[in-house]
Amino acid sequence: MSRALSIPKPGRWHIASRVLAAVIPGYILANSASIFLGLLLPIKKTEGVATAVLLSFAIYTCVIMWVFSVRRLATVWLGLLGAILFTAGGSWLLLGTEGTL
Repeated sequence: MSRALSIPKPGRWHIASRVLAAVIPGYILANSASIFLGLLLPIKKTEGVATAVLLSFAIYTCVIMWVFSVRRLATVWLGLLGAILFTAGGSWLLLGTEGTL
């Protein structure tokens, strides 16, 4: 007889932490990525903002799927934090140089 490989089921707090990570930091990441892309896209400002806002829906969807596909919970939180810092920092730098572009 072969034995099936038993995979431990995640607990309630594990799943609640993933839901929380998908909802709050995921939303913050989608918004900061939208701002970053709106500043970065080399088209008219109004078209860049509209394009970035539409892309933010896809980014948010991808973040939610990623949060539930990663094995380690620490990777989820650190990955989200790193991406938020990258996009927010990039936006801040681009806003500082906006007058010189």
